[in-house]
Amino acid sequence: MNRQSHEQEALHIMAPLTEDVVLRLRAGDKVYISGTVYVARDAAHKRLVEALQRGEPLPFDLRGQIVYYMGPTPARPGKPIGSAGPTTSGRMDPYTPALLEAGLKGMIGKGKRSMPVCEALCKYKAVYFAVPGGVAALLASAVKRAELVAYEDLGPEAILRLALEQLPAIVANDAHGGDAYEEGRIAYRR
Repeated sequence: MNRQSHEQEALHIMAPLTEDVVLRLRAGDKVYISGTVYVARDAAHKRLVEALQRGEPLPFDLRGQIVYYMGPTPARPGKPIGSAGPTTSGRMDPYTPALLEAGLKGMIGKGKRSMPVCEALCKYKAVYFAVPGGVAALLASAVKRAELVAYEDLGPEAILRLALEQLPAIVANDAHGGDAYEEGRIAYRR
């Protein structure tokens, strides 16, 4: 695989992730994600971390999983979900290292991550995928099934389980310290 080419072929990966897959990914890689992915945002992250701190079981096993920071909208008739665009990932940064330590292997969202999250990605061998905002309808076409898992009282912030088929994404931060956002800035300055 030629990592220098801007025309590189996208990698097809299955969720949940194995450490072997995570370690093969590099910042800037184009991927298509298929398989089972969970949706969780701020309020759900807070509850998950509080449950971990109390030693309580979580509503799903984090090991190997990918969490999509998505703001879903209600499904139209015959569809599993409405729009499925990413939300700003930085809002989850206070909770992310604890979830990575508990076994989370991937996250999908938009925007740059904090230094503690980037360090935790390396320490716990995990990856952060970015998807662009503004294409929520296109991203929803990759969702084949959606079901409520936990925290129904949180409404649109409840945890969902999605079955994905080829969700397009970019590896923004890899398990080796690679940062596509920073690499893009450096390349642009040249």
